[in-house]
Amino acid sequence: MRPLWICKRCANPWPCAQARLALLATYAHDHISLSVYLCGQLYDAAKELHRLNPHEAPSPQALYARFVGWAPSRLPPPP
Repeated sequence: MRPLWICKRCANPWPCAQARLALLATYAHDHISLSVYLCGQLYDAAKELHRLNPHEAPSPQALYARFVGWAPSRLPPPP
């Protein structure tokens, strides 16, 4: 639910665990598109959450972890 960025089903911050699983399934063969989509959502959320409450908006680091940091990268981790 925008502009609060909470899940309509569970009211947890979006993307919640169920939303993450659904996104992983939807983009199972296209991790780059998943990353592009999530970055777009991060941009919109940062703008909207800051507009709602500029003094208590999540930090850039928290937003990155929430929207992008959980997604698989396109490269395997180094050994």
